[in-house]
Amino acid sequence: MKKNSSQALSDPLARPTTKDLAKFAGVSRATVDRVLNGREGVKQKTIDRVNAAIKELGFVRNLSAANLAKNKSYRFVFVLPRSGDLFHEEIVRHIDEANSILVNDMVTTYVEHLDENDPHGIAAYLGTLSTDTVDGVAIMAPETPQVRDAIHRLQERGVQALPFISNQTGTGDDWVGIDNNAAGATAATLLGRFVRAETGSILIVAETMQSRDSLERRLGFDRIINSQFPHLHALPSLETYGYPDRARTIMSAALKRPDIVAAYILSSEARVPLTVLDEIRLPQPLVTIAHERTPYTEAALKSGLLDALITQDPGHLARSAIRKLKAMTDQRSTLFSQEKIRVEILLATNL
Repeated sequence: MKKNSSQALSDPLARPTTKDLAKFAGVSRATVDRVLNGREGVKQKTIDRVNAAIKELGFVRNLSAANLAKNKSYRFVFVLPRSGDLFHEEIVRHIDEANSILVNDMVTTYVEHLDENDPHGIAAYLGTLSTDTVDGVAIMAPETPQVRDAIHRLQERGVQALPFISNQTGTGDDWVGIDNNAAGATAATLLGRFVRAETGSILIVAETMQSRDSLERRLGFDRIINSQFPHLHALPSLETYGYPDRARTIMSAALKRPDIVAAYILSSEARVPLTVLDEIRLPQPLVTIAHERTPYTEAALKSGLLDALITQDPGHLARSAIRKLKAMTDQRSTLFSQEKIRVEILLATNL
């Protein structure tokens, strides 16, 4: 006769233990331990009985206690671009902050800065990683065939790979960052409402359009501008590749157009394009929207060089990436509402 869950538990109010699982499934605690830890030597029929007992009793494993007993640690690396100095400094600061907080959870992280314009170099670095040295990698890199294939090979080797800030094709919803399409649409809505000219063109500046976050922001931006503000014309994206001299050259040439009434900086680092706009000093004021809160963009908001910022919380990004990598390593899921990164709007009045 099958036991029910209340008969299996000595105290119905207590959380079920491995002893309760063993009793309910009719196996030894050693067998339960082998099933929970995915060890070999257990028949599939026995595994099914233990899993049925887990479901019936509502067993939730205390992973922290189990990891402590096994002295298990988590080793994560954040792969970030070399450019984008100020925003990435904020990201690194919060990674270090989270690292110090999570030391008791046996979590250690480090950051590797790579040239985002060298997909072969990024792929080569990812190819050096294995489960002997790292458990998971958070990757912020442009989407290229080389990087995409390197991520797949990482996963095949058992290393957890998590796109960070900019998603990659083929990873689905397993990534950390804002809805960039919505972020671009928000920027377009603000810019379109702020511009008072009856007609005009919009300067669009990015580091690279191979980065999926920039591509999605551009798609969201164009959708709103074209449908709601047809009197404004968004120009082709200018790619600076993070180089100040290139930014000055291509932006100076584009700003010779007399009909430019606004600028949208859709890359994660706005310092270089904003510096160029400040240096050129156009006779007509431009409505300017950018992304990410840094000391420079804060000052630009206060001075009036920048009209609005579309931001995401760098602390939330860092903590969410670590939580998701930890859950992926443990083959668990995370709470969606906790990991959802919000699109935020900053003006000079709400800094």
